Amino acid sequence: MVRVRPFAALRPVRELADKIASPPYDVLKSDEARAIISKNEYSFLKVIKPEATLSPDTDQYDQKVYQRGKENLDAFRKAGWLRQDDKPHLYAYRQVMGNHSQLGLVACASTLDYEADRIKKHELTREAKEKDRMTHIETLNAQAGPVFLTYKADREVDTLMEQATKGVPEYDFTDELNVRHTFWVIEDEAIQNGIIGRFAQMDRMYVADGHHRSASATAIMKKRRKDAGDAFTGNEEYERFLSVIFPHDQMHIMPYNRVVKEVPEGKPDDLLKKLEKTFNVVRVETGESTGVHDMRIFTEGSWFKLTLSKARSTPSDPVASLDCAILQQNILEPFLGIANPRTSDNIDFVGGIKGVTELEGLVTSGEYQVAFSLYHVTIDQLMAIADAGKIMPPKSTWFEPKLRSGVAVHLLD
Repeated sequence: MVRVRPFAALRPVRELADKIASPPYDVLKSDEARAIISKNEYSFLKVIKPEATLSPDTDQYDQKVYQRGKENLDAFRKAGWLRQDDKPHLYAYRQVMGNHSQLGLVACASTLDYEADRIKKHELTREAKEKDRMTHIETLNAQAGPVFLTYKADREVDTLMEQATKGVPEYDFTDELNVRHTFWVIEDEAIQNGIIGRFAQMDRMYVADGHHRSASATAIMKKRRKDAGDAFTGNEEYERFLSVIFPHDQMHIMPYNRVVKEVPEGKPDDLLKKLEKTFNVVRVETGESTGVHDMRIFTEGSWFKLTLSKARSTPSDPVASLDCAILQQNILEPFLGIANPRTSDNIDFVGGIKGVTELEGLVTSGEYQVAFSLYHVTIDQLMAIADAGKIMPPKSTWFEPKLRSGVAVHLLD
């Protein structure tokens, strides 16, 4: 079983929801956040990216950054911009981006389920980043950014969630990226209990995005349990972490593309000749990949489609068969000298939301010599890797639309 629990959310008053709700902390640089805050005093970036309210030369890991985040959260509450619900609820959160719509459950997931691997992972966490999220949560005594979870779609949950959206929404606004966000408080106890009961019959969920947040929440649980000693009851708020949970068939994954600054020992067209030993290389009109194992390269003003030659079979391992892994194994390391894309200065990553025109522009400008357009990782691939207990290569998935922060905050007391 997996546990989802209602909580008494700290959330915006209705008239300020569109102003408070902000992009997540990890998709903006500090100077970008500072520019947004300068135009919007209500932005929740003050809480989740508090270095943007301090001097630009401030180390983002300085303790005073976290303290400023707490001060800003306290100020939001004192001003009446954020108020806590008087009792626990589940919540429904719909996002619509273009033709895509996804309806998620806002709830608390269980750190015990995470610890027991009933919440499956597909990424490694970095110690420095995990410590950063721990310090942020501990200082605020709150989880200010949700973890993005998914589960294998369940018709009964779908029905209950649609019932939950029949009433008047609490919030309904469109952001600067033209994504519509609609949020309901689920008041009907029968619907709440039905949702909780259906999840209790599931054996797993998956982290889509937010591995550091879920890992840090679990580390805090262990620490606080130890500190509590005999006073621990098992029903503390720190046993849970803030989540938005979507069915797998509503997930929208986009490619995570690559651009390379320099082609060593030769020109980009020499690289194409070398690749002909491993790939079928065909000139095409567009960089838009049309399916799994359809990789494309942009260089010298043209796009080329790369597919493994018949002499090279696609690996059966769920990680090795990912297009980004095939690219790494057959091109980036052997021909471009990029052994570790996490640390190499010769490679950058471009979210698919920016499109192939962004890749073309980066190469045409001369800043990069080649760009690679990939097909997105499928949700089935993600779940297969997580089920196998394996780890995806870095920068494999780009989820859209992004969850807004500040719509609901989970207080740990």
